[in-house]
Amino acid sequence: MDRQEPQGGDFIRVVGAATNNLRDVTVDVPKKALTAVTGVSGSGKSSLVLDTIAAEAQRLVNDSYPAFVRNRLPHLPEPEVQSMSGLTFTALIDQRRFTGNARSTVATAADIAPLLRLVFSRIGEPSAGYSPAYSFNDPAGMCPRCDGLGTVVDIDLDELIDPEKSIDEGPVRFSQFRPGVYRWKRFAYCGLFDRRKPLKDYTEEEMRLFLYAEQLKLPAPEPEFPKTARFDGVVTRIRDVYIRNRPEKMSAAVREELDRILTRRRCPECEGARLNEAARSSLIDGRSIVDWTGMSVSALHALLATMDDPRVAPAVHGMRRTLGALVSVGLGYLTLDRQSSTLSGGEAQRVKIVRHLGSALTDVTYVFDEPSSGLHPADVQRLNRLLRELRDAGNTVVVVEHHPQVIRTADHVIDMGPGAGREGGSVQFEGDPAALVGSGTITGRLLARPLEPAAAVRRERGSVRVERASAHNLTGFDVDIPLGVLTAITGVAGSGKSSLATVELPGQRPDFVVVGQDPLRGGVRSTSLSVLGIADAVRERFARASGLAPAWFSFNSKGACPACRGKGYITTELAFLDDVATPCDVCGGARFNEEALAARIRGRSIADVLGMTADDLAALFADDPEIVSAMRWMDRVGLGYIAVGQSLDTLSGGEKQRLLLAKHLGASADLTRERIVLDEPTTGLHPGDVDRINDLFAELVDAGATLVVVDHNLRVIARADRVIDIGPGAGADGGRLLVTGTPAEVMRCEASLTGRALRAAAEG
Repeated sequence: MDRQEPQGGDFIRVVGAATNNLRDVTVDVPKKALTAVTGVSGSGKSSLVLDTIAAEAQRLVNDSYPAFVRNRLPHLPEPEVQSMSGLTFTALIDQRRFTGNARSTVATAADIAPLLRLVFSRIGEPSAGYSPAYSFNDPAGMCPRCDGLGTVVDIDLDELIDPEKSIDEGPVRFSQFRPGVYRWKRFAYCGLFDRRKPLKDYTEEEMRLFLYAEQLKLPAPEPEFPKTARFDGVVTRIRDVYIRNRPEKMSAAVREELDRILTRRRCPECEGARLNEAARSSLIDGRSIVDWTGMSVSALHALLATMDDPRVAPAVHGMRRTLGALVSVGLGYLTLDRQSSTLSGGEAQRVKIVRHLGSALTDVTYVFDEPSSGLHPADVQRLNRLLRELRDAGNTVVVVEHHPQVIRTADHVIDMGPGAGREGGSVQFEGDPAALVGSGTITGRLLARPLEPAAAVRRERGSVRVERASAHNLTGFDVDIPLGVLTAITGVAGSGKSSLATVELPGQRPDFVVVGQDPLRGGVRSTSLSVLGIADAVRERFARASGLAPAWFSFNSKGACPACRGKGYITTELAFLDDVATPCDVCGGARFNEEALAARIRGRSIADVLGMTADDLAALFADDPEIVSAMRWMDRVGLGYIAVGQSLDTLSGGEKQRLLLAKHLGASADLTRERIVLDEPTTGLHPGDVDRINDLFAELVDAGATLVVVDHNLRVIARADRVIDIGPGAGADGGRLLVTGTPAEVMRCEASLTGRALRAAAEG
């Protein structure tokens, strides 16, 4: 290992770390510096930074509280490490999406909402009252019709009721009211209706009672009706049970039924503004607080630059600072009224960064998990400024990163490797970025080599035209998408790339299949094996070997650990804090019960198999072509480092997308006819792994497939045959076709930020 000793003696020192795949790692992380931890995907970066340093810091902070508080906090296990010293209070800023409900917006998530309300309460005319009168989360300010949600939920009677059927035949198209269940018995035995008469023959009063009766005392119910119960109509009951008090636990089937029978529309009273009339009518220079939050962050920042009213000067200064920071991390296109749960993981992380920038705390360790994810190279430079700003405020900043621009701006680099999984877990280099370039490690070699745009491009086999592209912020342009080649669609975050590639192109040309980063169904209960469709094949092999039914080898069925019910962990609910999961004491996280774990194939249990990588599983079941093929595709899309039994909810958006790509390619009957759109497939990948993905793309295109890739990664863009650059900015400042051509042609376009970034990378 090439190691340079950090200057000074103020470090976070880790000695003998063995968490996950770490191999007795000893490192020094300099305090009050910006440290980048690098390495190929699966090399141990997150194990060192997130699962060791950040986890131990959180555990020690929790242990510092009095016993009364400690008993109500999660009991976190100690990481596998000999010793650690120099830890400080640690804030982890990862890429988890905001879990806020409909009442959480960008304004509330960025802590700018209180300042907005304060300004309007002070100088808005006519005044609606104190700050709560401008909050849609407070009864004083919320719209009375929608309770501050901006939408109202209605029941679609045409979807819910079949008027041709009688009560005995089941006229309610909702399984919770089917004949024989207790909710059906409520109206079947209430004594108000002829059970054999079709609903279409009901009188107006009978239909009103059947649908809308509320706590009606029945005059003559049948004996089967509960003695002390009152009668509610079908619609009344659905509103009470499934709308006002939506159950926390609901099967996927019931949820789908509700989605079918419920309609959501903009509140007719506030028109989606969420606020009551008084708050909406209070104006500053002709604009309401609704107008302000509906503007883009960039536009509101420009508006506030001209405001100099001394009555609200401190609040306006605070808003300018926060809005400016949001612009600087490439989020100027967002509106403050956007629901926070709709933000991507990368967008959510950048909002969290901005929130921490306003903190008065110092000597904090800030840990970031790939903060450059989803950012154009032009935006990465702004991100670097914010990271340095946090450092210069007297804090320690540690980033798990792949992006060359972030690595080069760091004060210190720790490079993990050399490979992934069992091949990783060792420190390859410690020192400054300049020394890393000459270190000979994989990361160092890739940083040292200037980007080389493709010298020659493939010949197109025709093209298809997207006409009048106008989804979201697109300005109605026409563009040709070439066939039989690799096309990269580029531009800054929010420029309109995804609108063109994932909305307009497949909308006008349905033969293009989008493989995006949408959430996969299943979460903690699903794995790569289930997504790829071979989980049953693996269970069947264990069933044949043991004589047990296949269900014994599913942690969602008979094989589940009785304590954690197959999750592998126990969730502790902390009320106003995030829920915390700790490994199950009974199964040790294996997820299976003892009988399931006792079965073996070549000495391996079902839990052992789920802990394998794709190559290991293919070797174990080398005689099964279906399993071998699926594992081959999983490895080829760059997921060879993850365990095949890892829960889907622990995978990044890029990993999920590449898993879907493996599924799609494995199921393809003819790769030469494929037309695939990929939305940022390189998210979370080391440059070396990106080169592997590029090789796969090249192989698919050379076989005759057409690929359209939305990406910021310059290594992908440089290898494309055609680049379509959208911009020049984000939101209202984007949506225009800037240039289309080869990477070399795009490099010559001065208006293209992508072209400038390509040129800078090629010059080294």
